[in-house]
Amino acid sequence: MKIKNCLAALVLFITATVFAADIAPDALVKNAAEEVLTIIKQDKDIQAGNTKKVVELVEAKVLPHFDFTRMTRLAMGRNWNQANDAQKQSLVKEFRTLLVRTYSVSLSQYRNQTIDYKPLKMAPDDKEATVKTAVVQPGGQAIPIDYRMSKTPEGWKVFDISVDGVSLVTNYRGSFNSTIEQSGVDGLIKSLAEKNKSAK
Repeated sequence: MKIKNCLAALVLFITATVFAADIAPDALVKNAAEEVLTIIKQDKDIQAGNTKKVVELVEAKVLPHFDFTRMTRLAMGRNWNQANDAQKQSLVKEFRTLLVRTYSVSLSQYRNQTIDYKPLKMAPDDKEATVKTAVVQPGGQAIPIDYRMSKTPEGWKVFDISVDGVSLVTNYRGSFNSTIEQSGVDGLIKSLAEKNKSAK
């Protein structure tokens, strides 16, 4: 799976948190994407690759709309139940930091992509929804990107993203399982922490 494309999709999901609980999932994605594209086009520092500014932007605007605990649990799969509470907290923290650092780089590399929004198919009382979009690269093919979302008391939140049919959390699950088999849950936490430290 093209992780870079998936992480680039993540960074398109940015919006103000005001009234987010009242916004339908497809409207939230569309509003978010349009806002982030506008910000990128206007912010020369982001275009120039100012990592600190990009990370601050992601921390302030992107994170409120993602359920990182659920994302981490899904990425861990059956191994999640092997972790104690302290380990789970560390895993969520390190996985969150890893994604923030990685897709912050992708955000600064935006180059005039456009987004095609597909009609939303869901019942009024559904608690989960998949918002289907496609990112069109200049002179290239459209990349299907699906946002899997769940309704929470704080509004709709993303818990997985699929790029061209391949899930972000499923992709990470393979590498997580491999690390855990070799060095246990603490080994995975250490591995993630080292990656985050080297990215600073």
